[in-house]
Amino acid sequence: MDGPLVLTTGEPAGIGPDLAIAWAQRARTTRVVALADPQLLSARARRLGLALRLVPHAAAVTCNAGELSVQPVSLGREAVAGRLDVANVPYVLETLRVAVDGCRDGTFAGMVTGPVQKSIINDAGIAFSGHTEFLAERCGVETVVMLLVAGNLRVALATTHVPLAAVPALITRERLTRTLDVLLADLQARFGVASPRVLVAGLNPHAGEGGHLGREDVDTIAPVCRAYADRGVVGPLPADTLFTPRVLAGADAVLAMYHDQGLPVLKHVGFGRAVNVTLGLPIVRTSVDHGTALDVAGRGGADVGSLVAAIDLAATLARS
Repeated sequence: MDGPLVLTTGEPAGIGPDLAIAWAQRARTTRVVALADPQLLSARARRLGLALRLVPHAAAVTCNAGELSVQPVSLGREAVAGRLDVANVPYVLETLRVAVDGCRDGTFAGMVTGPVQKSIINDAGIAFSGHTEFLAERCGVETVVMLLVAGNLRVALATTHVPLAAVPALITRERLTRTLDVLLADLQARFGVASPRVLVAGLNPHAGEGGHLGREDVDTIAPVCRAYADRGVVGPLPADTLFTPRVLAGADAVLAMYHDQGLPVLKHVGFGRAVNVTLGLPIVRTSVDHGTALDVAGRGGADVGSLVAAIDLAATLARS
């Protein structure tokens, strides 16, 4: 890994700045540059009662306890912990643009993202469904896959941030084929799994019960799984039993059909240390597994476990 990682601190009113400051309190070996407004970080550190020395990115990237390397991006208006402000939406999006472009031109080895508040971005009149979709568009990539990692459990999603009522129409053979292609390729290239084994969840209860509880499993998911059987894909499997230890044994990843089918299980297993990874990008991107936590921002006691895990995994993926 040649360059440093870049960290976007996310929604300035949320817990993202707190996490960056708390993470910087410890000595570390991974070089990280934060994209943020220096005044935001200094003010939040004072509020948290934590010492923080900001080092310009032009200097050597610091790994010292109590120091954080920063590349400045200016807020639209002074941020207040816990209070959303549409004036700072351009700031949030600019940090993401700078991070992506810096990864693509080799300035940064990979990016780690703090949580953003999708609602305030949409309130500003900007269509935004999540980091995953934003990064795909910025990188000019048609198919990306959202993967959550908690220890040995990896859960990928066929659909991401869409209403549940819209999911069945989105489960097509083409989508599943593209998703499996990306998932299998990045399990090999990024995670070093020579011959991946992927379990695919059914959409309906009992994987459709032979078509009696919905035709999607029989007509769409099963044919794709058969086509990929020689590449280690198994399914569709009933989601209520797929996540049992016996069935998961030997699996390298699970492909869930929708957000709340797979992620509640993963977060139950590893909340606070799980990592969101975007597959299919020409860059490395990881993220924390939680939201902006507006109610606790600026109050202290932020759990940096997921951020530590996201940084560590980004460094590992960048080296691969």
